[in-house]
Amino acid sequence: MNPQMSQSVRLLKVFIPQLHLFISGLVQGVGFRYFVRKEASKLCLNGWVKNLPDGRVEAVFQGNKNVLEQIYSTISQGNNLSRIDKTEAQFEQENQLRGFIII
Repeated sequence: MNPQMSQSVRLLKVFIPQLHLFISGLVQGVGFRYFVRKEASKLCLNGWVKNLPDGRVEAVFQGNKNVLEQIYSTISQGNNLSRIDKTEAQFEQENQLRGFIII
């Protein structure tokens, strides 16, 4: 590969809209992460979700901005066993992830 082409190829990174959430309330020990994974999978979103030591849940979703707004609305309501007290959200642009996992 010619060095000039190699250099330009390195600059072609794909950035995708990302929603980064921190969810507070009764969100651990109630199946919340599994609910999040199920809802993300229904919408074909990539990302991850994990429990934090302080009792919150952190989640990252990647996909179309309209779909990210939809998952935000769904997650903010929680599942039937959880109680959402606060949701901190930040929209970002990041490198693309593949799949959706529970960490």
